[in-house]
Amino acid sequence: MLIDTTAVNQSRRPFDDNGDIWLFGYGSLIWKADFPFLERKSAYIEGFERRFWQGSHDHRGTPQAPGRVATLIPVEGAVCHGMAYRISEETLAPLDHREKNGYLREVTPLHFADGGLVQGLVYMATEENPAFLGPAPLETMARHIHEAVGPSGPNRDYLLNLAQALRELDVEDAHIFALQAELERL
Repeated sequence: MLIDTTAVNQSRRPFDDNGDIWLFGYGSLIWKADFPFLERKSAYIEGFERRFWQGSHDHRGTPQAPGRVATLIPVEGAVCHGMAYRISEETLAPLDHREKNGYLREVTPLHFADGGLVQGLVYMATEENPAFLGPAPLETMARHIHEAVGPSGPNRDYLLNLAQALRELDVEDAHIFALQAELERL
């Protein structure tokens, strides 16, 4: 079920100074930065793992046949690597639209690979949103991803592009790579 979180996100004022904001990307935002940014750095957040547990009714699937895309699941002691972008506040509006299907902006400590630490934003889809699909056996998720297609293209392209981007960042992600291997087996 498509739920438009755009208005909720735009009502949230993450910082008071109207200056630049750091945004953490862990899914398509790693490899598809189709928005203006001022700076880009390898980064990570703590306490979360990336999982293909969110439904995509608007990009990698349809309302009748949603795809599966990445979200973050809280896991104590976990580290999730991705890409951070320094953006102007105006960039949030198109990103809110892009991430509208159940993703809410949250503030998080953002660690840069070079050692820096800032407060940043991340879009997260929790199990409380109606588009959340949750866990499933690896083969079931891979088949689902293999079959789903939406306005942004085949769902499998999302997974394959993410796996490639993580390898280019020299990041090990057992869930993503196991899902990729299962998808390629199909």
